[in-house]
Amino acid sequence: MSHAETNDQTTAGASPAVKLTLATLTMMVVGSMVGAGVFSLPRRFAQETGVAGALIAWTIAGTGMLMLAFVFQTLAVRRPDLDAGVYAYAKAGFGEYLGFFSAFGYWASACVGNVTYWVLIMSTVGAIWPALGDGDTLLAVVLSSVGLWAFFLLIRRGVKEAAAINRIVTVAKIVPILVFVILALVFFEPSVFADNFGGADYAGSLFNQVRGTMLATVFVFLGVEGASVYSRHAKRREDVGRATILGFLSVFAVFASVTIVSYGIMPMAEIAELRQPSMAGVLEEAVGTWGKVFVSVGLIVSVLGAYLAWTLMAAEVLFVAAKDDDMPRFLRKATSEDVPVPALLMTTALSQVVLVVTMFSDDAFNFALDLTSALSLIPFLLAAGFAVRIALGHGREDVAGHSTRKELVIAVIATLYTAFLLFAAGLKFVLVSFILYAPATFLFVKARREQNRRLFSPREALICAVSIVGAVVGVIALAVGWIEL
Repeated sequence: MSHAETNDQTTAGASPAVKLTLATLTMMVVGSMVGAGVFSLPRRFAQETGVAGALIAWTIAGTGMLMLAFVFQTLAVRRPDLDAGVYAYAKAGFGEYLGFFSAFGYWASACVGNVTYWVLIMSTVGAIWPALGDGDTLLAVVLSSVGLWAFFLLIRRGVKEAAAINRIVTVAKIVPILVFVILALVFFEPSVFADNFGGADYAGSLFNQVRGTMLATVFVFLGVEGASVYSRHAKRREDVGRATILGFLSVFAVFASVTIVSYGIMPMAEIAELRQPSMAGVLEEAVGTWGKVFVSVGLIVSVLGAYLAWTLMAAEVLFVAAKDDDMPRFLRKATSEDVPVPALLMTTALSQVVLVVTMFSDDAFNFALDLTSALSLIPFLLAAGFAVRIALGHGREDVAGHSTRKELVIAVIATLYTAFLLFAAGLKFVLVSFILYAPATFLFVKARREQNRRLFSPREALICAVSIVGAVVGVIALAVGWIEL
């Protein structure tokens, strides 16, 4: 690249948006959804529930997330003027400050989610290199950090190049997952499956079993909004919604199948004790050592592809928020290759910080997974709430069609589902989320000062106060041991 090609451009108009096809957008949805989560599903579910609870959990999660997918499809068509999906919908529906929180929360969830990928890679290699432990040792963190910044340099080269790599990786990583499901069906033992049907004594009531799996299902479905986040790059606006539905339906059957067939291979108590990635341990039980190696290689390809997609989406949210004056101006800079470098740098930096924090967690992978899910819930809830407002006739929806009763029903179900997920997350992760949300207000204040605007309206000041109180309570709870990482 020449010097002229790498000069930063400070205006959005100077950055030519790369245009993506329906197939590429769909691959970005699948690529961002199929990552670390699917390889950890057998253990995560076996720790909480048996076959009956798993079937109920997937029915609830599938229905709720399908409603969210429909919400993103509807909003993409009804409000084609809004880019960056989740963040833009929250701002249009509930004001600038909550829109800022949505942008930051979604971005932070992507950064924390990226950490789970490196933890799982190191845990996978740790099976043959004990010094890496479960992905949370000093050596594991150092090696993960090297990978983190290597990807920063790759994505820095250009969005189009990164999107093309993601398309190839998505195809490559689906193959081992499908092979796992087929082999698990071949070696399926009905008697083992029957013994696992009702769950174990430690799993508790059926309601608690289902509740315990909810954050895991949220994590694996994160990315359903991927095409929406990258909407400004779509060749045709309607492709955003189509890619969302196609991507969701493609992976839902895979996720549910991976979970259910595992119950026919091993007793759930044994699955619950497997090291991550637990899918490798299940296949090893069925076919021998080569099955573990096969899944482990597939996981590394899958995780690197998902990491690429999520890093792209996270940087995109900060970039578009800065263009809309909801983030500081330095984040709106992009290269001639359409790469928002400052936003990408902040994304990589936060992932680095969280990566270091995992060394102090009892269970680095599950902590990062659950925190990722919890951080994404407020942005999802606000997007679903905006869809309810549009269906009820509020806002500027008349510029792109008229609302229907079907849209209202879908939006209400999606809103109730995300509200239930907040309840399922529990107080621990809500408080930890506040610890991240409250300091982020500094970015909002900086953006307002750059525009010589009043820092907070009375309503925004109240929201800020609530977030600060939540953060203080969270810090105290951590300090005195009420909650643990």
